[in-house]
Amino acid sequence: MTVVAVVGPTATGKTALSLALAAELGGEVVNADSMQLYRGMDIGTAKLDAAERNGIDHHVLDIWDVTEPASVAEYQRLARAAIDDIAARNRVPLLVGGSGLYVRAVLEDFEFPGTDPDLRAGLEADLAAHGPAALHGRLRERDPAAAERILPTNGRRIVRALEVITITGRPFVAELPAPRPVYEAVQIGVDRETPDLDDRVSRRVDAMWAAGLVAEVSGLVAVGLRDGRTASRALGYQQVLRFLDGVGTEDDARLETARATRRFVRRQRSWFRRDPSVRWLDAARPDLVGAALALVAESPCDF
Repeated sequence: MTVVAVVGPTATGKTALSLALAAELGGEVVNADSMQLYRGMDIGTAKLDAAERNGIDHHVLDIWDVTEPASVAEYQRLARAAIDDIAARNRVPLLVGGSGLYVRAVLEDFEFPGTDPDLRAGLEADLAAHGPAALHGRLRERDPAAAERILPTNGRRIVRALEVITITGRPFVAELPAPRPVYEAVQIGVDRETPDLDDRVSRRVDAMWAAGLVAEVSGLVAVGLRDGRTASRALGYQQVLRFLDGVGTEDDARLETARATRRFVRRQRSWFRRDPSVRWLDAARPDLVGAALALVAESPCDF
């Protein structure tokens, strides 16, 4: 079985390329955008509606309520099941998205340590009482390498690291293990020059506001968005929530969403560029689809 993965930073054009490749290869798309897993988070995640999918089947979308915390292990199970089903029907699975850990979780063989509800609850209570900086100090004492890679403001990630360290008695795997492929894969990375991509991010954020992102967030508040440890921190959603809570103006929220998205683009680029198996293409080239199909054709796998 071979998977075609289309990866890279936000707003580069992965979606359009994946639709074209799926049409040419007889494929179906498996989502690898962590925030498109949430029901109702459509505008802010640039989720395609049914008409925009051009008849291409999409899988592993809208699986969680906004109150559910993210689970990479659960995503791994669902995405692999979708890939196996697509391949069993002699179709080509296309894994598409910019969530690097989620892509690796599907394509490579590594397991995620379990969770301990009581331990997790205690750590989250500490986080609420003392803030992420205090827990980050605790993490630095127990695993300096993990603390170096996890932002002091990322409370959710700090809690998970401390939980894993306590459960396993070993350092948190801040550096992922060496790749052990589960599937044969052709990984196509798409990127753009930074000024071009920054402009596309700004235009995308403006388009989301015009499409009604503030109203979407307001509607999700009614079904528990503020209680969602993962969903409430999504780009655009956390900024709008702050505006709805009276912090800053709506224009402040829009501008900060664009700034935060550009910072996120840099982190995505850094993540994917570390993977030597990703074959990179300039998304601005006029023959992008043909160039991507050529990379697929160069693969020793049979399509």
